[in-house]
Amino acid sequence: MPSLKERARKLREQIDQYRYQYHVLNQSPISEAALDSLKAELAQLEQDHPELVTPDSPTQRVAGAVLPGFRQVPHEQPMISLNDSFSFAELIQWEARNRKVVPDADYDYFVQLKIDGVAVALMYEDGLLRQAATRGDGRVGEDVTHTIRTIEAIPLRLREAIPGIVEVRGEVYLLKADFERLNAQRQAEGKPLFANPRNIAAGSIRQLDPKVAARRPLRFFAWEITRGLAVATRQAEAKRLAELGFSVPEAQYFNSLADIEPFLNEQATKTRAYPFLVDGLVIKVNSLDLFRRLGIVGKAPRGAMAYKFPAEEATTVVEDIVVQIGRTGVITPVAQLRPVRVAGTTVSRATLHNADEVQRKDIRVGDTVVIRKAGDIIPEVVQSLPGLRPKQAKPFRMPKKCPMCETPLVKDAGGIIWRCPNPDCFPRQRELILYAVSDAAFDIDGVGERIVEQLLTAGLVEDTPDLWSLQAGDLMNLEGFAEVSAEKLVRAIQSRKQISLSRFIVALGIPNVGLVTAQDLARHFGSLAKLQHATKEQLEEVEGIGEVVSESIVHFFARAETKKLLEKYKAAGIKISHEVERGPLAGKTFLFTGSLGDLPRDEARQKVMALGGKVANSVSKKLDYVVVGEDPGSKAEEAKELGLQIIDPEEFRKMIGG
Repeated sequence: MPSLKERARKLREQIDQYRYQYHVLNQSPISEAALDSLKAELAQLEQDHPELVTPDSPTQRVAGAVLPGFRQVPHEQPMISLNDSFSFAELIQWEARNRKVVPDADYDYFVQLKIDGVAVALMYEDGLLRQAATRGDGRVGEDVTHTIRTIEAIPLRLREAIPGIVEVRGEVYLLKADFERLNAQRQAEGKPLFANPRNIAAGSIRQLDPKVAARRPLRFFAWEITRGLAVATRQAEAKRLAELGFSVPEAQYFNSLADIEPFLNEQATKTRAYPFLVDGLVIKVNSLDLFRRLGIVGKAPRGAMAYKFPAEEATTVVEDIVVQIGRTGVITPVAQLRPVRVAGTTVSRATLHNADEVQRKDIRVGDTVVIRKAGDIIPEVVQSLPGLRPKQAKPFRMPKKCPMCETPLVKDAGGIIWRCPNPDCFPRQRELILYAVSDAAFDIDGVGERIVEQLLTAGLVEDTPDLWSLQAGDLMNLEGFAEVSAEKLVRAIQSRKQISLSRFIVALGIPNVGLVTAQDLARHFGSLAKLQHATKEQLEEVEGIGEVVSESIVHFFARAETKKLLEKYKAAGIKISHEVERGPLAGKTFLFTGSLGDLPRDEARQKVMALGGKVANSVSKKLDYVVVGEDPGSKAEEAKELGLQIIDPEEFRKMIGG
């Protein structure tokens, strides 16, 4: 690696070059955030080593997730997320896809600021605020009514007396100035500083003590009415929210997508001018009828798209480039980075996607690179800065053999992705087993990465079905296991022999098939046998499944390894409960309140839905059963007043077959 003196010299030269390009040539070869990151590195170097400071140094210028203690709240209508776009070209493609789904419609748009805050759902009953819940996992959130009531921007009573239930969704946020003030106060008190305004908002509303939230100047923007009020357009929805007493984000109507492009460019330059954090725009089809007709694909609605402004960026050094092996054998190069803060979090690894991408961007070990969090989530390397490259920087070469099993790597048909074809490759098997025992599949408690590695290394398992052949005695020779812990793990595994079809499809680890697609396949085919023998054309009849996914499924079930795997699952005694349209609870609606003892609330809800029933989150005369456990909320009293049928957790267990 270069000496500190050489590093400082190169930093000074590059920062000055970028300053010249920006101020004189009106060019921006890197983002302002990336340039600030280089300056910060130089400043730290000079602070640690004052002998490196020179008169011409740029530093010498005179600067002019459900917490314990919270009640869970199921969302009657899921709080789904939006797909992201990063260019106008992607928006054009989005509209083209939508026109294929609903061609006979006028496409006009309503565009709102996308506030960087915390999404919440507010439920009003007869005009009064009754409940507030976080997004949670989209289907189940946390009851945060006690902290939400402390936010003055949220009306406790709507400005109109509307009978019944009205649900409003929006964003809790904090002004930048208030964020700075709170951090200055914490610094004076010697406390750790907050990372960003969003963290404060999230942490404040998820406090058990509402006084904590009350001391923080939280604010609220409303952006959607999901229940109780009928409006025809997004424009009308925003107007109605304001009439009810809510502040709404800045928005604008556009007659066509082409009209939006100048506005996107204008807003990108105005981001810093807003008193709160704005991380993009939300572009929605204006007509709510069209929005519903377009429906949902995966976990996102087709009728809305998040347009993200350029993400926050920073610079750091690539200390190494390694490859990781996924459950399907895909080999992905990963940059190991000198840790750096980006968008409020510390990043030390970033994906390089594939070998072609590494070569195209000319990223080498030792390079200084610009990184960003794509969509503010996944760290990625944007570009290298060759002007800061040390002489000994090493180009990356994709290995010809798998680094674990030494099987020659093969390229997929597309000629981009390298893959280890050995189904018995250790990391492939490890990742596949971990995927199969995860919450979305078999949901086996206690089977983590360390234990899976021990089992594979000891030769006790080759694949997931082998888990059910384990005996307590097999585990006793493994580090960290005693008689009690070994028996506990075996019991946990044996308790998971029954699995729904959708979860089993997830557990199989079919390439390109995630949880949502697995659920769609289970609903459409109804049995594993029908799915196994489905043709490519039959698979593409399922909404959201295209050519790539259908080919992946057909190829998966045609493999000899898959047939062997399914036979092993059968021999292990795994029973697949095939979801059907009707069930013993069809037409029945349940509501849960209070603790159900050793039966998790989410598991109870899933059981009702698996048996054909429905689950509600508010009291109404439409309920067939109200399951009242220990320490119930006000819903139990409301149910009694309405004369609804109330049962206890034990009666519910009998109803669902124990």
